[in-house]
This record gives sequence, C-alpha cells and structure tokens, in this order.
Amino acid sequence: MEKYVSMALTPSTIRKPGDAVSARDIGEWLRDRIRRGRFVPGQRLIEADIIRETGASRSRVREAIQRLESEGLLVIEEFRGASVKRFSIEELRQIYRARMALEGMAAHDFALLGGQDQKQALMAIQEQLNTCENTADHERFAALNDEWHRLIIEGGRNDYIGTFVQRLRVPLYRLLFATFYSSERLDLANAGHRKITIAIVNGDAQEAERLMREHIEEGLGALSGIDIEFHS
Repeated sequence: MEKYVSMALTPSTIRKPGDAVSARDIGEWLRDRIRRGRFVPGQRLIEADIIRETGASRSRVREAIQRLESEGLLVIEEFRGASVKRFSIEELRQIYRARMALEGMAAHDFALLGGQDQKQALMAIQEQLNTCENTADHERFAALNDEWHRLIIEGGRNDYIGTFVQRLRVPLYRLLFATFYSSERLDLANAGHRKITIAIVNGDAQEAERLMREHIEEGLGALSGIDIEFHS
C-alpha cells in the first residue's frame, strides 16, 4: 500500500547522483511544496528550476509532472507548460464529500478489523494530539493529524481506500496547513479526533463511521472561510 502521508523533501535530502533521483522522489517533492504554499494555485512550474534544486534529470522531472497531472494536481497546457491546478469551491466540496464516505468506511472497518497493536498506536497518536490543544502549534498538529488519518486508513485494511484518499487530500494540504489550523479550529478538530478514537478502540463500528463523517463534514462547513485564492 502506498504511504498515506507525503514526506517533506528538501534539496539536501532529495539530491542524489544523476538519474538516482526518481520520478517518485520528484513527485513527493512537488506535493510537499504545494502543501506548504511554496507552489501556489496557478503558478507555473519551471523544469530548469526543478532540475537545479533537486539534481534530477529532465526526463524524471517530466515524468513526475505527468504523474501529478494524472492525479489532478497540475495542469499542462500547450506553449505554457505545467502549473498548479486551481480548485473551485464546488470541486473542494466534492472532494470533502468523497472523503466523508471513504474515511467513514475506513473508521468503521478499523473498529471491526483493527488489531490491538494498531488501536494502541492510534491511542498513542491521540495522546500526542491532545498536547497540541491551546498551543496553536500548527505544524506539529498537521503532522500528527496526517499520522492519525493514516493509521485509520491502514487499520481499515482496504488498499483502495488508502490510494483514493491520498489523492483526495493532496489538493487540500495547503488549505489545511495554512487556513484551517487556527487555534480554534485545531481544538475543535481534535475534539472530533478523541470521539472517533474512542469509538474505534471500543469496537463501535457504526459510531466510528458516523463520527468520522461528521468530523470531515465540519471541515466542509469551514470552506466559506478559506483563502480567496481558492475561489476560481
């Protein structure tokens, strides 16, 4: 199963001799920059700049760009090249509704099928998330939040859900990272996390699914407050 969370790759960590930098490496590098707002919606990606910063070959960079286009993260236009895709509010609503169904199923199945070790790991992550409340530590919360969701996807034992959710979440990374994780939003989100964690650990599959859908729907409800650049 493909890893659920994109790892942060910096020029120092990605740079390898020649073609040793794979298209997958470049894809992760690009996703991380989209997530953190280094590449913003509508921004053109210059192949020469990517090659210089990563040490990758031109063919690997082009392969990575084509992969991200197939995922819906980039747009490739004739005579203009690749740019970061702009998502409309309606597209973001559709993404959230798809996540409600998929991650709701994952929480349901984790409650039924997850092993004790997996549930203990989820509890451990939850305890770390709890320490983020009243701190406004957005970066730490974002990393732990990704791990929490990843554990639930893995615990549900459905590789297809993991693949689909990964693709749905990447367009939202910068939105989540920069806008949703205000102190108030962070505390509200973690209140939902606690309820879901308890339902999963207790094996209450229906309640875990209901709460996960509710948790993601709260994010959908917050779309009205997102950055203007996501309105297209």
